[in-house]
Amino acid sequence: MRFASFAPSHISGVMDANFLKMHGCGNDFVVFDERPGSLGLTAARAAAIANRRTGVGCDQFIVIEPPPPGSNADAFMRIRNPDGGEAGACGNATRCVVQLLHSQTGRTAQVIQTISGMLPAEVLPDGRVRVDMGPARLGWQDVPLAEAMDTLHLPLSAGPVSDPAAASMGNPHATFFVDDVEPLAVETLGPVLEHAPIFPAKANIGFAQVLGRDRIRLRVWERTAGLTLACGSGACATVVNAVRRGLTGRRVTMIVDGGELEMEWRDDGHVLMTGPTAIAFRGTLDLDSYAA
Repeated sequence: MRFASFAPSHISGVMDANFLKMHGCGNDFVVFDERPGSLGLTAARAAAIANRRTGVGCDQFIVIEPPPPGSNADAFMRIRNPDGGEAGACGNATRCVVQLLHSQTGRTAQVIQTISGMLPAEVLPDGRVRVDMGPARLGWQDVPLAEAMDTLHLPLSAGPVSDPAAASMGNPHATFFVDDVEPLAVETLGPVLEHAPIFPAKANIGFAQVLGRDRIRLRVWERTAGLTLACGSGACATVVNAVRRGLTGRRVTMIVDGGELEMEWRDDGHVLMTGPTAIAFRGTLDLDSYAA
């Protein structure tokens, strides 16, 4: 199925703007297209629309923009967390945007640019999308952490969890490996760990149970978004940290609350993520109803 453009019919006056609600394994996004022109989607307006009670509601707010001059990308993707702050990476959103561009252009290969770099991607014959999320960054400054330390073992604990590993996939992640993820009070542990002083920019907190050399059960508390059904960059960080600890091989099926993602940490350091995408619904918003 090919999707028509969902850009607004006009760029001035009363602003009725079309959007898509999309998700990857339940990780959901409100997606706007600013390639035809600016919609005035400020941080405050994005936060208002992302609110699940008074707006549309989403884990991340996505704006497709024209690629910067001289870029070889097909589009620039701006990612905002529910509080309006910008995020550097979102793997599930990247897959959604790639699927959308594929439906418009017919091209299976797309390159998406974010503030953290280029993300090459491909729509596979089975309809899933594979994204090269780039290399994992493992230095303490890259995560970032508050001071120099070994990112494979952080001196951090809360309740029954301790000794996480950290990595950056364009945003900060910490992974706690546990014997059984299901009974963990993620909603209680997550916000405490997200705001731990060791993370000056806060962090996404993963709770991972290794089921075998090629399977991991994962739940992620995302900074500012809370517990989500899936976190693509969190899945990337988890496979990297699992391999670093000798717990799995480099190819892993990641079982998240909303489905499954296929992960691979290549020998060149790049992390590949493959998974499904879906459109939940289309809508139109009067943007003047949301404070700019």
